[in-house]
Amino acid sequence: MPPPKDVVKIAIQMVGAIPQLIDLQQTKPLASVLKDVCDAWSLPNAEHYALQYADGRQTYITESNRGEIKNGSILRLTTSPDQEAERLYSGIQSNNSDVKTDSLKKLASLSQDVTFAQEFINRNGLKKIFCIVEEGNESTSLCLLICSSSTGEMLAHTLKAFMELMEHDFVSWETLSAAFIKKIVSYVNMNAVDASVQQLSLSILENMVPTSRVLFELVKKEVTLDRLLTHLQVTNAQLQLKAMALLIALLLSATDAERQEMMDYLREKNIRQFIHKEQRELLQSLRQTAFESESEAPTSNFSTERRRSLCAKEFRKLGFVNNSNPAEDLRRAPPGLLALDNMVYFSRHTPNAYSRFVLENSSREDKHECPFARSSIQLTLILCEILHVGEPCSETAQAFYPMFFGQDHFFEELFCICIQLVNKTWKEMRATQEDFDKVLQVVREQITRTLSLKPTSLELFKTRVNALNYSEILKLRQTERLHQEETLAVPVLELRERLKPELLELIRQQRLLHLCEGTLFRKISSRRRQDKLWYCRLSPNHKVLHYGDVEEGVNSPPIESLPEKIPVVDMKMLLVGKECPHTKEKSSGKQNKDVLELAFSIVYDMEEYCLNFIAPTRYEFCLWTDGLNVLLGKEMTSERTQTDLDVLLSMELKLRLLDLENISIPDTPPPIPKPPSNLNFCYDFSHAEQ
Repeated sequence: MPPPKDVVKIAIQMVGAIPQLIDLQQTKPLASVLKDVCDAWSLPNAEHYALQYADGRQTYITESNRGEIKNGSILRLTTSPDQEAERLYSGIQSNNSDVKTDSLKKLASLSQDVTFAQEFINRNGLKKIFCIVEEGNESTSLCLLICSSSTGEMLAHTLKAFMELMEHDFVSWETLSAAFIKKIVSYVNMNAVDASVQQLSLSILENMVPTSRVLFELVKKEVTLDRLLTHLQVTNAQLQLKAMALLIALLLSATDAERQEMMDYLREKNIRQFIHKEQRELLQSLRQTAFESESEAPTSNFSTERRRSLCAKEFRKLGFVNNSNPAEDLRRAPPGLLALDNMVYFSRHTPNAYSRFVLENSSREDKHECPFARSSIQLTLILCEILHVGEPCSETAQAFYPMFFGQDHFFEELFCICIQLVNKTWKEMRATQEDFDKVLQVVREQITRTLSLKPTSLELFKTRVNALNYSEILKLRQTERLHQEETLAVPVLELRERLKPELLELIRQQRLLHLCEGTLFRKISSRRRQDKLWYCRLSPNHKVLHYGDVEEGVNSPPIESLPEKIPVVDMKMLLVGKECPHTKEKSSGKQNKDVLELAFSIVYDMEEYCLNFIAPTRYEFCLWTDGLNVLLGKEMTSERTQTDLDVLLSMELKLRLLDLENISIPDTPPPIPKPPSNLNFCYDFSHAEQ
């Protein structure tokens, strides 16, 4: 039989005693519960005790929050908040420095609890903290600079307690005295102060600035921008963060004129060099890890320009678009610096895979290199979109991935798997830089399809996503396309077939129009030197191909400047790939395979002369071969034709069926009704003529 809903089973601990296991009745007054617990341990004065959580923030249990206690919770019997507040109030006034330090340390910890904070503030405890800070004389400041750390520790606990107490909003920031504020400012402006004291002082000023115009002006006057810039240059990341937070608070609270003046001064001081210092170091670590052997070469004799040039070259090999300042590539948010964190994690936790990725692609000379940095930035964005990173939690979402909870750094580990998948898919697709978006679309599909299988671990995800290679994706797409066509109603399929000729004609016209605009080609000599340019275009009446050599920089020469001509009627056939005469003469090799994919020739005249082409891209190859086939009266056979036709058919069908949305279309036409028994309802026009 399940226990009642208003009863929870808990354990209660006390130092030096055997824990109690009790059934806590939530309807029973808390004072009565405490009385029973104290009686079990033979403790008098139950009103002097309280319960608090043994783990976490150790919050006191009150009548208002007792409903949050869950089955299996572990509580601790401790001194009540009012008794503890009284004890610590006396302790922080002790003349014994050890007692005072311990009391302030305990106060800083307990002040996070709202019940204790209220009891301490009701005893005018904040005023006593103000006094401890304000009464710090020059000798105290001197101790902070040169004495032992005990004084700095005491002050840090005091400021921490003050911050926690102020967080509960029982007291307004505007009640702070000028002496207290100036003392806090002095800790910020000192050069050799305990870092924790400076961090807390900066946090106090940050919280103080937005509350009042008077406080803003006081802080702005006492803490100069130069001082904040000095804090931004230290190696302590937390101190940098607090200084930046105060700077932002000042900018947000300033008037437009003041903000403009501050920004102008910060630009003059080149604030970006302080903000991006850590990011620059991470970027340099990426470069050094990838090109360690090259970076070890002695560069002491190199000039600054020479060293900068070497760094830019290596950042280009890493795949950054802006190789002279790679930080510019990280400006887009999302993913922003999350992409940099992922790259650094990959380089540090899987250094062999990282080096292999970068060196394998940076050593290629055939335009098939996969850019690591650019791929990482785009992949991080894709993962953020798939996993809804940065979006508010949805109460209606259905997707749940158990493997999220099996790793301490799940997102980074997932990135490490997926960035290697990008490189693998890139090679499978034999992609070039122009295919970057296409490759990432395939990778997105691979990740999405694998996640839909709900893998229970990252290892299982890795196995499945690597098995889903590019050829499998193509098969799945084809199967889904066929299934979609099979599920279409017969009338829709008939409409699709009727639309095909019209849309194919539209594609033919587009191909011919592209040939009329013309394309710039490169001549490839026997030594594979691509140093000469020539241009070819179709005449507007589609009867003559004009071509001729052009100079570098000429993009679209007029048709009159192209001296050579081939009448379309003289064209006999189109050859592609290995059939072309200019590819048969070349020796086999890796680069030659790329040329084969872009080569085509026109056979013309009675003596079967050939005009040989090497298309600049696969896209141009498809458009030109389609256009030439149209001129020859043949079918367009490129993969681009099928892609364009599918897109146009899909768009046209959706437009045609827009009015039939949510209406089921029958597979067969409705039956024709029987003719009426007589046609007497028709008007006899013969009588009207008489």
